[in-house]
Amino acid sequence: MEAPQYVAARVQQQLAEDDRTHELGIRVDVRGDQLFLRGQVSGEEHRRKIGVVAQEAAPAMTVHNEINVVEVTEPGEAEHLD
Repeated sequence: MEAPQYVAARVQQQLAEDDRTHELGIRVDVRGDQLFLRGQVSGEEHRRKIGVVAQEAAPAMTVHNEINVVEVTEPGEAEHLD
């Protein structure tokens, strides 16, 4: 069995390099045959794609996608500093 830190590094590299994700801000934790994805992204579709890419990178692992989706809102009125 591959060492957990190697599995985590491989998944993180794949998330960064895959055209579907280009994601650098996701924490990957491995415990036994369980892989946990944690962090925040700006959309449900992106969250789902990260889970798919992680599963492809570590097919023998059970992937737990614990990534939070945060709503990105348009900025309000410009702040004026006097």
